[in-house]
Amino acid sequence: MPRVTPSEHGLARPGLPTDLDEAVHRCLVAGFDGTMTVPDTLKRLIDRGLGGVILFTRNVRDAEQVRRLTDTLRAFRPDVLVAIDNEGGGIGHLVGAGAPEVPGSWALGVVDDTRLTARCADALAGHLASLGITASYAPVADLQHQPRNPIVRTRSFGADPDLVSRHLRAWITATEARGIASCAKHFPGHGGTVTDSHHETAVDPRPYDELDLGPFRAAVAAGVPMLMSAHVVFPALDPDRPATLSPRILSGLLRDELGFDGVLVSDALEMKAIADRYGEAAGARLALAAGADQVIVAVPDLGTTLACRDAVCEALGSGALPAERVARAAARVRRLAERYATPAAAVADWDGAAGLEAARLAVRSRPGPGPVRGAHVVDLFPPPHPALNWGGEDLLTELGAVDPTATGTTVAGQPDDPAALAAAVLRRAKGVPLVVATYDAGLHPWQVHVRDTLLAARPDAVRVSTGMPEDRDVLCSYGRGRANLRALAEALTGA
Repeated sequence: MPRVTPSEHGLARPGLPTDLDEAVHRCLVAGFDGTMTVPDTLKRLIDRGLGGVILFTRNVRDAEQVRRLTDTLRAFRPDVLVAIDNEGGGIGHLVGAGAPEVPGSWALGVVDDTRLTARCADALAGHLASLGITASYAPVADLQHQPRNPIVRTRSFGADPDLVSRHLRAWITATEARGIASCAKHFPGHGGTVTDSHHETAVDPRPYDELDLGPFRAAVAAGVPMLMSAHVVFPALDPDRPATLSPRILSGLLRDELGFDGVLVSDALEMKAIADRYGEAAGARLALAAGADQVIVAVPDLGTTLACRDAVCEALGSGALPAERVARAAARVRRLAERYATPAAAVADWDGAAGLEAARLAVRSRPGPGPVRGAHVVDLFPPPHPALNWGGEDLLTELGAVDPTATGTTVAGQPDDPAALAAAVLRRAKGVPLVVATYDAGLHPWQVHVRDTLLAARPDAVRVSTGMPEDRDVLCSYGRGRANLRALAEALTGA
């Protein structure tokens, strides 16, 4: 049987049969730097069978450039999957490529019209198809019911498993109709934690019968082709390892009990819940051994991807990782590529108005104040999450588009001197209405402090939220996507 040697491709580990070497590469999804030029290392990985690439904002300049990039990637190997996180709302990397303005999932759950959810999902999927991207790491299947959860929140359709399940079905079905592979995440649920696994190990301490498996069962029943694992420890299932590395959760629960036979992909291995405790390379080996089919190495440093690849090859060579496990994973990835790697030759139009329609219905789902025009708005929100895209949206910009007489102050992150900020806002707002907008203020004490200082001086101020709803907010956008903020601005001004 042919074997790969270092001299053949320059990056190989010696000793593996060619077909097994290709199988290892099928099990990898790599990030990279560049908008037009593909790094030589990535070219060689694709030539060796790399299963997929994941695009980020760093790879996006405009729509024409993205399509040229995806065509270039497939020119190296037609069956490489090109994927991206594409949840809608403020979570997306295609702003520069003209992505449809779609609110986050919580707003869609508030409206609770599955036909409207399907129209929004279709718009996102149609746009992906036009760019040559055929795998979307969305929708979020997590339930948001832990008030202190820092990472799921408005990315979820809601807290009720039946509501979330029906919107998952609508999203998955609409995405599939476009020939795009959807991916329900983060199995078996990230919504019961109080920790963001991007930053440290997250734990869901609930007993088995309280875990959020219902939406994932619904996604499997709807035929979702991919699921993404959570870097979360579930003591009721496996007290020692996060789900991504747990045979009990991936092979036992997901494969045997839920009957999922699609591609199981890990969340990114460089997230600190994996990287700090295990390291990315060991994480790749352990995830594949546990039952994952692909592991994502999203960092642009391809040296990390190579280290993950080498760790898997070494485990195969030593017998620590069974060849049958990797071959079975690669076979699932091949089946996925057969269905989704080739973009549609023609892409039908999508409904670009669906997202703003949904956002408007969500904002106006509860009574609001009378029109407030000529206001000074202070928009308080935390710095953008380093792993999630922020397209630069802010409430003042959207308010100014519907009321040019509005003024405002945008505060993206804790100010050095909150008292001075509040004093400056009060001076600027003298004699005009004041709007105070916060984003998940309960998780950010500085926002509470600034807001309460302003309200103490101006009890007539209009209090609104751009994240999860909070007590005494008179309006809520349920997210910070541009459509969410435009709908909130319209409701405030009576536009």
